[in-house]
Amino acid sequence: MRRTSRLAATTVAAALAVTGLALPSVTGASAQAKNAGDRAVLREYVADTWRSMAAMADPGTGLVSDNVGGDLAPADRAAYTSPTNIGAYMWSAVVARETGLISAAETKRRIALTLQTLPQLEKHEPSGMFYNWYDPRTGAKLTTWPVNGDVVHPFVSSVDNGWLATGLRVVIEEVPSLAKQAHRVLDPMDFGYYYNPAENQIRGGFWVEDPTPAPGEGAEVPGNYRGGETVYYTGHHYGAFNTEPRMASYLGIAEKQIPQKHYFGTFRTFQSENCDYSWTEQSAAGHYETYLGQRVFEGAYQYRGMKLIPTWGGSMFEALMVPLFVPEEKWGVKSWALTHPTYVRAQIEHGMDEAKYGYWGFSPSNNPAGGYREYGVDPIGMEPNGYASDQERTYVDKGYVAQDGTACRPAQPEPTSYGEGVVTPHASFLAYRYAPGAALKNLANLRKDFGAYGPGGFYDAVNVTTGEMSKRYLSLDQGMVMAALGNALAGDVLRKPFSHGPMEQRVAPLMRMEEFTGVTGG
Repeated sequence: MRRTSRLAATTVAAALAVTGLALPSVTGASAQAKNAGDRAVLREYVADTWRSMAAMADPGTGLVSDNVGGDLAPADRAAYTSPTNIGAYMWSAVVARETGLISAAETKRRIALTLQTLPQLEKHEPSGMFYNWYDPRTGAKLTTWPVNGDVVHPFVSSVDNGWLATGLRVVIEEVPSLAKQAHRVLDPMDFGYYYNPAENQIRGGFWVEDPTPAPGEGAEVPGNYRGGETVYYTGHHYGAFNTEPRMASYLGIAEKQIPQKHYFGTFRTFQSENCDYSWTEQSAAGHYETYLGQRVFEGAYQYRGMKLIPTWGGSMFEALMVPLFVPEEKWGVKSWALTHPTYVRAQIEHGMDEAKYGYWGFSPSNNPAGGYREYGVDPIGMEPNGYASDQERTYVDKGYVAQDGTACRPAQPEPTSYGEGVVTPHASFLAYRYAPGAALKNLANLRKDFGAYGPGGFYDAVNVTTGEMSKRYLSLDQGMVMAALGNALAGDVLRKPFSHGPMEQRVAPLMRMEEFTGVTGG
């Protein structure tokens, strides 16, 4: 294992040396900026990024739009928003206060307006959960998509409600004068509504009414894990461990709405004893361990000499949005502390050495050619045709060989080249904790070489082959940037609410139990 780790480090060092980048210093101990020069750059970034978040907020409701044009014109604000966006706006306001951009009074005023509106929004009352889309100007639940008039079947998402709850938890801790109002929204939220005891996993969410043309014809699963009125669950569970839905799982475990054993109910990788899971990206080496009565396959994926826990699609935000808030690598010294920095190195090496884009950072974002798309590093995701890093969707297929030697799926030739790479700046901010020098250098190059920076900070995405850009700001992506910058400039301010209390008491011990034995540290 040590030899593999050294070889991986040597490979990455050589790749970065070619481009003038220093090998990332990866400790994961703190996101705090280390010197005055870095802090000055980050302060510029946070000031401009906050400008975009403030520009997206409706002055009448305190609800933030999903996105806005690059010139921040109020008329160009999207006419829809989600629980995730609203949570991101609240934690961003706290960051703006902690970095000196707005006063405590303005912070309270902005968040108070949001908290005044939230109880007025229509929601699924039995679960306390919010629907996926609202009009930020009125707070009305959307049943027609404002962009094209398509029908919207109101959906209650586990992921999106998880990020709203995260924002509310930040308010309770950091703006105590508004704690009562935040508790009014947070306390009824029951993440146990998503938890399927038979699978020990959570569903993606549910519809209150069957959205299919005729009942039984879709993938929806009628039922109610809390025993109340029938809802229609998604056909899928969130079965992959290293993905962003784990925030909803953590919140549910912390509040005793979901049992602790659920932490061990999702797949680090799928086992490769036979061909049953040969549809996945690659066969994984590993062994079984048992925690809280749950049998866990401690597997890892290999990528260019590194070994890590894959995400579903290979994107940065799947792996690294959650540790903006939960100190996973501090609690999981033998697990998360190994895979998080390795994951960052894999993304760097893909962009700089394998695909030779000259830039890195691949995560779902606006598509510079129009619309929205997932981007990632295909070989570090479980989905076989997952999130590619280029517009042409260049995939890698390493095949699948079971542990008994059965060749379940033949490997395909490795790509000899990649197409037009699409890089999103928020991915570099997510990586900042684990590779600060490389992240700042990458961002500086994107700004210098493409002009990928406007009045609200970095634009959402850039095609680094053609220079085509999506000159829009997304509240989700800007919210991740604000969180990373707040942690870097204000002493991990957004981790504080999750570093003690129920989260530390019920989630931290689970992370301390486990060792990712097959993972090479970053």
